[in-house]
Amino acid sequence: MKGVVFVGNRQIEFQEFPDPTPGPNEVVLEMKASGMCGSDLKYYRAPPGEATKAMGFGTPGAVIGGHEPCGVVVAVGQNVNPKQAWIGQRAMVHHYRGCGACPHCTTGWMQLCVEGVAEIYGTTGNGGHAKYIKVPASTVVTLPDALSFATGAAIACGTGTAWGALKRLDLAGDQTIAIFGQGPVGLSATQLAAALGARVIALDVSPERLERARAFGASEVVNPKDTNAVEAIRALTHGLGAHASLDASSSPEARKQAVQCVRTWGKACYVGEGGSVSIDVSPDMLRRQVTIIGSWTFSKNGQAECAQFVADRGIDVDRIFTNRWRLDQAVEAYQLFDKQTAGKGVFLM
Repeated sequence: MKGVVFVGNRQIEFQEFPDPTPGPNEVVLEMKASGMCGSDLKYYRAPPGEATKAMGFGTPGAVIGGHEPCGVVVAVGQNVNPKQAWIGQRAMVHHYRGCGACPHCTTGWMQLCVEGVAEIYGTTGNGGHAKYIKVPASTVVTLPDALSFATGAAIACGTGTAWGALKRLDLAGDQTIAIFGQGPVGLSATQLAAALGARVIALDVSPERLERARAFGASEVVNPKDTNAVEAIRALTHGLGAHASLDASSSPEARKQAVQCVRTWGKACYVGEGGSVSIDVSPDMLRRQVTIIGSWTFSKNGQAECAQFVADRGIDVDRIFTNRWRLDQAVEAYQLFDKQTAGKGVFLM
């Protein structure tokens, strides 16, 4: 089979890989959808071999990209529990493999493995930008029948990441949340928070993204280029500030504002990867009893919960995708994605 490989310097190659065969405790999925994630651009743009080192993953050989896989189980290895995975199962993949036995792995948080993450599919292990993917049966998450494969791909990373952050915040329906950055993760957070009943204030420097945020359920939108974001949020919350905030932008200024805009006893959650932030600890956090939370993706259990919530509430996650591609269009797809003027893309097989 051919797989998409990020070879560095904004270049993609279609390389040949053997069709996978499952070993003990493994399954093979035939891909139906494989999402494109903003973190893919780190590997797409970086010099050859540099991106994975910068992320602390060493320098693997050529691997198939794509860490938002969704498809159908077509082969099952020995010792796989038939209640865990079976032929014909519609499934997402929790895209991390850990030791499988430590306190984090056994609770579905394989990315926090005490021994270190053994494999991240699409980064250090073959991902979903191909016809098939082979993974441990323990990483398989059933996709509800009501959801499309594209929605499953979104939940496998971006939408699932937004869900994980909202759960970390314990967001309630009578609360107001300020969401900084309305790219795919931030927009997913807006959609899910609105579905939870919360009032959403969406922030972005792009008028087009703010327009999409309104369509996805934001009650108010703020462009930090046009106004003081913290003052605007306080004006919209009777001078108190938001109950919670979520930063999906990775912007140092937005991260600072995410802390400053919450009310006393409020919570600020950081989701966007990389970079740094500087705050004045006493007035910004300590003397207002503000809690700052980091949220890295989601657990396997959280992925399943997100999918069921989306199915039960009839949330149209497919709307997150602005571009749908065939896999043989990967070069064109990533050239457009690299400009970051479009929304989220997905390969449909």
